[in-house]
Amino acid sequence: MPSTSNRGRALAASFFIVFAAAACKSKPAEEKAAAPIEAPTKKTELPPAPAGFPDLKIPADNPQSPEKVALGQQLFFDARLSVDGTRSCYSCHQNEHGNGGETPLAVGAKAKKLTRHSPVIWNTGYFEAFYWDGRAGSLEAQAKGAWGGGNMGVGADNLGAKAAQIGKIRGYRKQFKKVFPTEGITPDTIAKAISAYERTLICDDTAYDRYAKGDADALTAEQKRGWALFIGKGQCAVCHAPPLFSNAMGVPGGLYYNAGIGTAGKPEDQVDVGRYAVTEQEADWAAFKVPSLRNVSKSAPYFHDGSVTTLPAAVELMASGGIANKNLTPLLADRGLSDEELTSLVAFLGALDCGGKLERPDLPK
Repeated sequence: MPSTSNRGRALAASFFIVFAAAACKSKPAEEKAAAPIEAPTKKTELPPAPAGFPDLKIPADNPQSPEKVALGQQLFFDARLSVDGTRSCYSCHQNEHGNGGETPLAVGAKAKKLTRHSPVIWNTGYFEAFYWDGRAGSLEAQAKGAWGGGNMGVGADNLGAKAAQIGKIRGYRKQFKKVFPTEGITPDTIAKAISAYERTLICDDTAYDRYAKGDADALTAEQKRGWALFIGKGQCAVCHAPPLFSNAMGVPGGLYYNAGIGTAGKPEDQVDVGRYAVTEQEADWAAFKVPSLRNVSKSAPYFHDGSVTTLPAAVELMASGGIANKNLTPLLADRGLSDEELTSLVAFLGALDCGGKLERPDLPK
């Protein structure tokens, strides 16, 4: 299997060339010594802001329908799917925490502490690989993985029995009969319904989006300075190109980079190896999927291990080149940003705040 990190470096480099070119400004013409002329004041030009999302890919075997989405929304919020009735999908993706995780590491059924942080799931349907290491190739596979794994604790071998329990709930029986008339209530149809709902979780009306569509006043002056830094000097778009703000979205298999998170002060045999556990390629050692930056200001703590508690600290860490280790991506380097520039960059990230929220429906009885 080719290394996704190597392929990602080439793709990310191409993104950088495009956006760096857009950010470049021409140098003012040299003044003639014989007849010095005061250069006219020129308004600073900001880099173009891409708008408009690509088409969302919908699996042929799981087409969207309003009834399926409504069913999936109920299942997403229903703790009865878990082994002990304490956890639902929403438990790890609550509005109060930007629909990411509240704690550095996720907490599953029976109060079990898991190994990684819960990510934000706005626009998650644009990914083509799931979990921080990309081990699930579809939303449907991820739903079954979380359901059978530590998140909800049912156990992969017990999903059929749990589906049968859900089938005893009259309200669900009626809906499944309509949405899945031939398949019925199975682990696969439950996962399909949840995934259909998750594909509707779209964040595309942030201040950035309004700015990109022509509203020059949608960003503050400081956010505009931050946007120029994001595309230019800070080189953030190498991995977080707009409008989705994750270059891993829309890429078969995803993109994974080693930023050094979780490696400092640890012997190698205690480091979370990330994508390497999936590919067993050295280039993927301690590499993790590039998250989207949408809603990032609302979703502390940060990174796959939740080890950085504030957004300014996370931005400074990445802008200074990450954490040195044997596999640090060459895409990271110290960008030499001043404190003022870092503040502007953080201000711009606030323009990616998503205004929507996940709505809890009435659950079937």
